[in-house]
Amino acid sequence: MRLIVSLLLASTVCISGPAAAHHSRAGFETDSVAAVQGRVASFTWSNPHVYIEVEATDPSTGGSRWMIETDAIPILLRSGWTADSLKVGDAVLARLNPGKPGREHHGLLVSIAKQDGSVLLPRAHFERDLAPARRQSRAATLAGVWELPFGETGDFMRRWGETPLTEKAQAAKAAFGPEDRPAGDCIETPTPMIMAMPYLNEIELHEDRVILRNEFFDVERVVYMDGRDHPADGPRTMQGHSIGRWEGEVLVVDTRLLADHRAPIRGPNEGVPGGAQRHVTERYRVSDDGLRVSIDVVVEDPEYLAAPFEGTLEWAYVPGFELASFTCTP
Repeated sequence: MRLIVSLLLASTVCISGPAAAHHSRAGFETDSVAAVQGRVASFTWSNPHVYIEVEATDPSTGGSRWMIETDAIPILLRSGWTADSLKVGDAVLARLNPGKPGREHHGLLVSIAKQDGSVLLPRAHFERDLAPARRQSRAATLAGVWELPFGETGDFMRRWGETPLTEKAQAAKAAFGPEDRPAGDCIETPTPMIMAMPYLNEIELHEDRVILRNEFFDVERVVYMDGRDHPADGPRTMQGHSIGRWEGEVLVVDTRLLADHRAPIRGPNEGVPGGAQRHVTERYRVSDDGLRVSIDVVVEDPEYLAAPFEGTLEWAYVPGFELASFTCTP
């Protein structure tokens, strides 16, 4: 295992940034890394998370079985994984962020090394040294495939954490735990949080509508561009009803009729619900160099937010990628 240890140490630099940037890791000590040496007891290739069970053989871990959580299948596929990357009985050395109190012997994968010297990283897809190779193509419009670069959310999460809450929201947040996260029950993530997830996005531009796709839960949003208004008594859905307009080269999307959601935005204020009065406005603009699209977001929800939440995201242009299908297992 000495070769494996050396490779793991060498890999720490390239994975530390993206791992810390992910916003759904509240149940783990992301500032701490533990090492578990053992053999693979199970490898569950599923969404929304792939799981690895490792039977520890290192005496310092007490010979315990560890349940290790990692990313969803689309992200792992882009990082070089397959359903056959690990097999039961494989000798491995796993580095992980350990679970917080109450989640002993649970971990969030940082890297896993096999006895043949190979190292699997959950987010090799976001390695910064690959970024220059992705800049050969430039977007002339919003149409195309985009991703959150390196899993970074700009000022989005910081400003979400600074957003003042109503008393009702504070009580709901205090009662929320990681086990209450709707995605674990295969309930899709609504806008704007879905745009801050480390999954691919695709934009199609049509004369009368814009299609916004995200591979997380295979979400597809239709933005009506034909001048219609929101229906007075329309159904409330997870992605709501969206209408749009062009302000020069800026696409403005207005969304209402969003269904109730236990935690529509993750991060520092996770657990604040979304209610019937929620109103989301998005403004999309392509950068002058065609490499990025900036998205300014405003969320109003007077039942839970004492003031509107405003944040900004950036996507990178990645025309060489295709969205993967996302089948969720609760």
